[in-house]
Amino acid sequence: MNLLSKYGDQLVDAFIMTIKLTVLSAIGALILGTIIAAMRVSPIPIARGIAATYVTIFRNTPLTLIILFTSFGLYQTMGVALAPQDSPTFLVDNNFRLAVLGLSVYTASFVAESLRSGINTVPVGQAEAGRSLGMTFTQNITIVVLPQAFRAVIGPLGSVLIALTKNTTIASVIGVAEASLLMKTMIENEAAIFVVGGIFALGFVILTLPTGLLFGYLSKRLAVK
Repeated sequence: MNLLSKYGDQLVDAFIMTIKLTVLSAIGALILGTIIAAMRVSPIPIARGIAATYVTIFRNTPLTLIILFTSFGLYQTMGVALAPQDSPTFLVDNNFRLAVLGLSVYTASFVAESLRSGINTVPVGQAEAGRSLGMTFTQNITIVVLPQAFRAVIGPLGSVLIALTKNTTIASVIGVAEASLLMKTMIENEAAIFVVGGIFALGFVILTLPTGLLFGYLSKRLAVK
């Protein structure tokens, strides 16, 4: 109880930061992953090659390296800033947005592969019917194929979102004040290492358990019969 009273406000702020990272990165990963998945089944060989290369590179690169590259590579070496440099909170805002960028491009590769597996479950005849009606590839993929593909992979996408929530802890390597950075500080300052670890483990269970239950329900409710 002493730890909770001493660090209560910081714990709330840290987990709010974790939720912000998760939500914004999930949106970015879903948009980018959907585009990559569409490119992977595109009739254009170059588009398929680019998408396959993207998935291969980012799915097999450690997330820590990607996050570090956004800070040391994009910002410090290339000078790419994602926040106004005259802002008094520039460093905090820039690191947060760089972390969102890194998490998004990494998670997008897993979203793309999940969606591609969902696309493969859609009967070929439906896509052919769309083409026979004069639909372009873009119209066919967005109107006919993707809505069914999303319904088929709600469960796997829920697992990707849960993994993303836990992966936000990597953002601490560039100084983003999320849960794992506070945990590190508390462990350094307090002797009750198991209590501190238990508090943060419980916090992540509270964040991820409802997600798993929600996506499990949706996958059954919206399953393609």
